[in-house]
Amino acid sequence: MSSKHRGKFITFEGLDGVGKSTHLKKLAAYLRKSGLEVITTREPGGTPIGDKLRAVLLSSNTAGLSPLAELGMMFAARAQHVDELILPALAKGQWVLCDRFTDSSEAYQGGGRQLGSDIVLELNRALCRDLQPDLTILMLSDPAHSIARARRRNIEQSKHSRADENRFEKENRAFYKRVLDAYLAIAEREQRVVKVDAREPIEKVHKKIVRSLEERLGNGLKLVTW
Repeated sequence: MSSKHRGKFITFEGLDGVGKSTHLKKLAAYLRKSGLEVITTREPGGTPIGDKLRAVLLSSNTAGLSPLAELGMMFAARAQHVDELILPALAKGQWVLCDRFTDSSEAYQGGGRQLGSDIVLELNRALCRDLQPDLTILMLSDPAHSIARARRRNIEQSKHSRADENRFEKENRAFYKRVLDAYLAIAEREQRVVKVDAREPIEKVHKKIVRSLEERLGNGLKLVTW
């Protein structure tokens, strides 16, 4: 695949409740306004098979799932996602915006579940063709506030549907501290990661995300100007 015609792969990372989905949608709208063809997706999920695995992974009714089984299921969904949706879209020159990718596994299973980074990175190489985002937006906020917001959102959603995605929100503060520490370590290691303060007003955060994209990936693109 010619790198000249390949699309760009942008991921949004961070704890639940920091506004990833909001800002992913805003960036997608901005890029479409600039004339780009954009696909938005999420993990776990993104494909029919991935959505079935998501229902098991995130349900608070899933008890007794070992950390290694959890990691394996995450990568089963991700491998399908990469082969069925992400790589074909990039090959067509489309831009793919994804809510979570391998960094989430390194943070949640590697850090939160204390499995370490090596196994996560090896699985990404073995199962996902070592696919790396062109740009990762790491949204940071107060962990207690973010998780409380995510819990309220998921409880409200479960009232209107059968979907239950509260399993991770039931974890304790020590778990989320390990997740956040892992995210910060990834940001130090990977130049593709841009840290954004998600506590600022939505429009201010959006402009910072767009500015980061223009600085990193904007060469040769006719992007919308403010």
